Amino acid sequence: MTTHVLDGEIITTKFEDTRAYRGVRTRRVFAFLLDYFIVALLTIPFAILVAVLGLLTFGLGWALFSVLVPAVAILYIWNTLGSRDQATTGMKMMGIRLDRLDGTRIDGLTAVVHSVLFWAGNVILTPLVLLVTLFSDRKRTLHDLLLGTVVTRTDV
Repeated sequence: MTTHVLDGEIITTKFEDTRAYRGVRTRRVFAFLLDYFIVALLTIPFAILVAVLGLLTFGLGWALFSVLVPAVAILYIWNTLGSRDQATTGMKMMGIRLDRLDGTRIDGLTAVVHSVLFWAGNVILTPLVLLVTLFSDRKRTLHDLLLGTVVTRTDV
């Protein structure tokens, strides 16, 4: 295990380094906005495909429009946040990544559960649930606390 000293404090892991959490809350907000802009762009070709499918099936295929955006978002999250980078495209642009506190890698299923818990928390408890980041250690959200994850900066 590597250790180093920061302001007189012995740091043994990157999760103990306070610099890894500076500006994370703001970066998460901008990463979220970027990611859902990307999801909206990715939805366009699939929407065209569903529209054509609806025409070919005399309107039955248009029922897929009800699950189109969540399906595209889940596939996006699975393939980006569940990748070896452990970050979506927006998170990469903002210089942050999702880590497990036990040090293991984030897999696709954990990434999707993380996203679903985020949306469920916002629907059930309102977006005020995000105020948890103001009081929690390491600026963790409620779904981070439930899954044992943390968002850290990649440049530290």
